[in-house]
Amino acid sequence: MEFKKIITLLAIIVSCTVYAQLQLSEKSQVSILTIGPGYVLNDAFGHSAIRVKDPVYKFDIVFDYGRYDFESEGFYLRFVQGQLDYEVGQSEFDDFFNQYQYQQRSVKEQVLNLNSEQKTAFYLLLKENIKPDNKTYPYDFFYNNCATKIKEGIETTLDNPIVYYPSESFEQLSFRNLIRSDLNQNSWGSFGIDIALGSKIDQIATVEEHLFLPKYLYQLLENARIKTTDAPLVSETKYLNPSDTATYNSVLNSPLFVLSILALILLVITYNDYKNNTRTQWLDLGLFAATGFIGVFLLLLWFATDHTATAYNYNLLWACALNILFMPSLLKTRLNNRGISYIKFLLILLSLMGLHWLTGVQSFAIGLIPLLLGICIRYLFLIHHFKAANRG
Repeated sequence: MEFKKIITLLAIIVSCTVYAQLQLSEKSQVSILTIGPGYVLNDAFGHSAIRVKDPVYKFDIVFDYGRYDFESEGFYLRFVQGQLDYEVGQSEFDDFFNQYQYQQRSVKEQVLNLNSEQKTAFYLLLKENIKPDNKTYPYDFFYNNCATKIKEGIETTLDNPIVYYPSESFEQLSFRNLIRSDLNQNSWGSFGIDIALGSKIDQIATVEEHLFLPKYLYQLLENARIKTTDAPLVSETKYLNPSDTATYNSVLNSPLFVLSILALILLVITYNDYKNNTRTQWLDLGLFAATGFIGVFLLLLWFATDHTATAYNYNLLWACALNILFMPSLLKTRLNNRGISYIKFLLILLSLMGLHWLTGVQSFAIGLIPLLLGICIRYLFLIHHFKAANRG
């Protein structure tokens, strides 16, 4: 990290030498812009950007990290593999601001307490980063995104330790709960995140690790101080566009409701099977296929991608990949003791999942609760049914 800072500072020094005429004026400002959440999932966490304006040289521009191109070759494959590069971009402030004003998203500005040399150094760092050979960077949602890159830029420019003092209302949360703080927990976006990401994000984040979310970057910058001088890092805060988008979530389209309906269907069919001493074969094949393929997908996310947050995912306790291999056994009218023991094993896995949930090892999507109850009862029925068939 120190070596990286030295290289960056050397680049700034060289840039300053070459572009000495670009020394920003005393009236210039460097500020951090924090944009509120939007309607869609990729906008749900807000956005952060850096504004540099100088009325003497008559420019007002915004640099923001986290840009990506959906049309680029292999975008979705690289995204799934965790190998996607993001970019830093530049735009005129008016164009940038009007975009978020049109979307009715809040825009707050924090003017940094920097002298002319520090402002110029930050500006030249951004101009260096935006060059074609430098503009891309390996994206990481928690450690290398639009907010963390700004923190890194401020600290590199100042070359001075910054102390982040949390407010009195600050509560230290796990990475998962930090994500949930920006999402409705009973939404499909939150549900997908809770399924795909493993127990590594259930660890408590340090104060500085909260900075990966734009709203926490804003909160912690408000009270941040430069260690050697004890001067505040932010000299002024402005509300440029106070309105926030309101998010609406239909209960009828929520994971909890939809999966409750599926669980109810599962329970009704299971009750009829029990009452009539029959077994609905297509239901069991569908159940084991769905849980098995989800399990394979989670294993691929864990072992076949570069995502660090998908490791140690205990959703595999209910989405067992081995269920795919067990499907041919479900075509039989009878099941040997080994097959029955496998279904008992699945019940044990469900019990372990509950234990992991209760002890805080991993928190799971609340929408899973009715479905897991339905699956558990179906497994109990299958054990009873096959035992009865073997006795007959």
